[in-house]
Amino acid sequence: MANSLLPPEERNLTPDQVEALDKRRDLGHTFLVIAGQFAVIATVLLLWVGQDLSYSPGWHHPMAYYFFLALLLVAIFGVSGLVLRKGMPRID
Repeated sequence: MANSLLPPEERNLTPDQVEALDKRRDLGHTFLVIAGQFAVIATVLLLWVGQDLSYSPGWHHPMAYYFFLALLLVAIFGVSGLVLRKGMPRID
């Protein structure tokens, strides 16, 4: 009998499909960890962004550029990780 707690599309998977599903979810978890690490980096960069935008001349704002790049990477890895982790989590 199939596990009724699983989503319907995951109830009758072959062992190879289960292994592929686990690998996809592991990659999603890795992406979420990377997004968290970049969020910490963005938080630290936020300490310098205001000063960089106030005192750097012209278009030369390297800390602001790094901050916005870190935010972009947080969004990309975070959304990708959430999409890959969808479904019922396995219990270890």
